[in-house]
Amino acid sequence: MDKSTQYKIFTDPVHGFIHVPKGLVLKLLDHPYVQRLRRIRQLGLANMVFPGAEHSRFSHALGALGLMQRVLLHLRERDTTITNKEFESTLIAILLHDIGHGPYSHTLEKSIIRHTHHEELTLMLMEDLNRQFDGQLDVAIAIFTGNYPKKFLHQLISSQLDIDRLDYIRRDGMFTGVQEGAIGIDRIIRTMRVHQGNIVIDKKGIYAIENYIVARRLMYMQVYLHKTVLGGDKLLLAILQRARQLIEQGIDLPFYSPALEFFFKDKKAASKKVNRKILNSFADLDDNDILINLKYWQHFDQAVLRDLCRRFLNRGFFRTTFLDRKPTERQIAFWKERTADALRHMELPTDEETMDCYLFHDFSQSEAYTYHSDGIWILQNDDVAVEFSKASDNQHILALTKPVIKHYVVHLKEVSIDI
Repeated sequence: MDKSTQYKIFTDPVHGFIHVPKGLVLKLLDHPYVQRLRRIRQLGLANMVFPGAEHSRFSHALGALGLMQRVLLHLRERDTTITNKEFESTLIAILLHDIGHGPYSHTLEKSIIRHTHHEELTLMLMEDLNRQFDGQLDVAIAIFTGNYPKKFLHQLISSQLDIDRLDYIRRDGMFTGVQEGAIGIDRIIRTMRVHQGNIVIDKKGIYAIENYIVARRLMYMQVYLHKTVLGGDKLLLAILQRARQLIEQGIDLPFYSPALEFFFKDKKAASKKVNRKILNSFADLDDNDILINLKYWQHFDQAVLRDLCRRFLNRGFFRTTFLDRKPTERQIAFWKERTADALRHMELPTDEETMDCYLFHDFSQSEAYTYHSDGIWILQNDDVAVEFSKASDNQHILALTKPVIKHYVVHLKEVSIDI
């Protein structure tokens, strides 16, 4: 059969041509749950720092699907048995792995559906798709959840060296212009093997893995946890927090997008149990819902909400200052005093609820590599797999296994945090 009749071809700036199989995979790609990802930025607010970071969750999902095809075909060449159903189901699992993300990706995690992580929402949406497609996603869901007998298929979806990470590190590095994200994907894929039911890397790929781990660490430090991105995240969260405060006070806002209105006004939306109505409303949300509300609210007669929205829309972010250690009660009290002074100067209220919209202290945490539970394994000449940190002769790798915790305070630029 002619190849053009079996696949729909997409051109991807990171991986080149991506061949999406016609049939179930293409139908899922065209489904509203997946098409919605076109309207959600992959990197949340990182485009406020890196102007090129406008790429979407959809482009990441499509890129991950393309990489997964390459990996599965390579493993077949290495005499790994992967049936056609397993092949298709693994493609489906990676295509759908991010459909549970809400507006601005990780920025608003748990702020709209407050008690549920995006991976739980992904599984709920996958199960809903399975009902719509008469059970054809049973194997894909089993692979996604790690309940399929061939463990290595789940490892390709979620592990310390999964296809999700291989795509987003390379993609995010390209669109932010951060060169440290340029990992050797081809080398990693060509050295992948299945050994005793698990994904391993031939020892000749060990330096590509070292580069991958260092790149992940640098991308977290330079992009994902950039201080201005952290400040922007807190500002957006403060806007939604203030909107909820006003609604709880009986003050109706001048405009809501329909999907966002449900989460602000319907008491059932605060339920810990996600029902069909909540799930359907969530599936209607994207970045545009947030932006259109902010554009209306910037003209509202409530001064705090108006100020916060204008700051966000005009990039008047708060300042983020990293700290040497967790702040003391004395430091926090000092920051509150200075913030109250600044708010009075701006002719804004100084009550506790308002203060909580202009002052935040928190911490970020990142780990470049975690070997305790599901580490990366290197296949040696004697057909024995060794955990990567023990196989590498790079002494700095062990340092990258330790979590990096950074305390920080987000505050008005007019506020000095020095005591």
